[in-house]
Amino acid sequence: MSEPASTQPEGASLHAPVARLLRPLVRLFVTRGITFPALTNLLRELYVNVAEYDFALPGKEQTDSRVSLLTGIHRKEVRRLRGAGAPVSAVPVAVSRTSRIIARWLADPRFTDRAGRPLPLPRAGEGEEASFESLVAGVTRDLRPRAVLDEWLDRGLATLDPEGRIVLAQSAYVPKGGGEPQLYYFGRNLHDHIAASVANIVGEAPRFLERAVHYDGLSEDLAKRLEARAREIAMEALQQANREAHAACQTDPGGSHRWNFGLYVYAEDVPPAAASGDPA
Repeated sequence: MSEPASTQPEGASLHAPVARLLRPLVRLFVTRGITFPALTNLLRELYVNVAEYDFALPGKEQTDSRVSLLTGIHRKEVRRLRGAGAPVSAVPVAVSRTSRIIARWLADPRFTDRAGRPLPLPRAGEGEEASFESLVAGVTRDLRPRAVLDEWLDRGLATLDPEGRIVLAQSAYVPKGGGEPQLYYFGRNLHDHIAASVANIVGEAPRFLERAVHYDGLSEDLAKRLEARAREIAMEALQQANREAHAACQTDPGGSHRWNFGLYVYAEDVPPAAASGDPA
């Protein structure tokens, strides 16, 4: 029998949604060999870090006792773990460079046709003529365009057409294989989605747009058709947002803020037990 709401432990209402949230992550942890003791150590460090930096009182020094009170972690452990600094997620150089070049190719009118599709580009051009060299040089001058092209051809990000022009093989940078680039976006995208949801819960009023369209009880055929159509709609929205953001950045003075616009599509075959309420 469940306890009356008034006598349930504080935060008990979060248990079910957090369990559902963590389930696919635990599946990843087990797959990648992150054991429960290892995860416990990581969570302990994060609890101390968040309490130390996100819950400091204005004008007051954050003490070991207060961090211990906020986290339930013994003061000796708090003292040992404090001072590590707020975690910083550095962007891998290859990820930053590749995503910026592709984003420009998809957004800059010089490198797209009237329908917004990326143009096939000659290796080099004269003056203001659009070329792969001018595309890369507009993003970075630290690398030779030929080195970038060789890397892209090797990775399948670009191909050569019969006229020798460079053709973008993918309309977005989609890392695969569980390597550093894919894991970087895994952490970044999930962080921002969860951060937006948390801000909407703890704030006085929801600030961020966070919505989903969902239907249950579908046939496999319809689920696949909806998934394919959702991909088309999502890519159209992402490409439009990329074009407008790229154009706006040309006159922006710059600053310390960042912005992220993300979409996801998911479909699965739900077992009867999960459909009746068990966590999925």
